[in-house]
Amino acid sequence: MRLRVEFTTEPFDLDEAPAHALVAREVIEAAGLDAVDVGPFGNTAEGSADAVLTALDTVLRRTLEAGATRISVQVNVLGEER
Repeated sequence: MRLRVEFTTEPFDLDEAPAHALVAREVIEAAGLDAVDVGPFGNTAEGSADAVLTALDTVLRRTLEAGATRISVQVNVLGEER
């Protein structure tokens, strides 16, 4: 099964990327996922269910430790693994 994850960490800071946003970017870019798109207001990535869920667990834990006070997550099933 392939999944797409979309997530946003808060609070926002338009002047400078907060530590939790930098941590999220670091984790998602290092996770070996496909179609990674990291932006100032949200992040998306695709991959196998195991890879996405493992990365998401790490994102949640590390961004909370780095000061995130809210994390919004959406996970979509894309279909079977290619």
